[in-house]
Amino acid sequence: MVTLWTYYEPVSRREVPPADYADALERLHAGMRKLDVPTPHFTDRVEQAQQLVASRDRTPALTDADRELLGDTLRDLRRVISERGGAEQILHGEPHPGNVLTTRNGLLFIDFETCCRGPVEFDLAHAPDEVGTHYPGVDQELLRACRILVLAMITAWRWDRSDQFPHGRRLGAEWLSQIRATYR
Repeated sequence: MVTLWTYYEPVSRREVPPADYADALERLHAGMRKLDVPTPHFTDRVEQAQQLVASRDRTPALTDADRELLGDTLRDLRRVISERGGAEQILHGEPHPGNVLTTRNGLLFIDFETCCRGPVEFDLAHAPDEVGTHYPGVDQELLRACRILVLAMITAWRWDRSDQFPHGRRLGAEWLSQIRATYR
């Protein structure tokens, strides 16, 4: 198999203005709305996190109280977001700042292996908070629910005994505290 790639010369690393980030994400979403390809639903990714939390073998260091908090958060917010019945489309899946390149051609998104179908607020939940204030037509209540859901998902991954994310367990503990403070 041969793949061909285009190289984009990066420009100096700088903070991406939230309005520019929102504009680039909006353009990406507009392009993705034109695609008609089978894509997993965002709830499939939530289900994977739920299975991880439920597995004491895979998450042995997770206390019972924290396991219950994460499990309840994932289940409840998955249901709340799904029941909202808003428009869904193909999404990037993880358009966080680590997946954005600043180039001479503008902002470009990379790492499309987590594409899924869902509300644009699910994608916005991965971006810095200020980006959501610049993205047109955002349901702020749905975005808040998606932010907490995404936080619960990435927290679950940090408790996986095979997680190799630097300082993952420390981050997992910090994020559990955030969930406890914002969701309960």
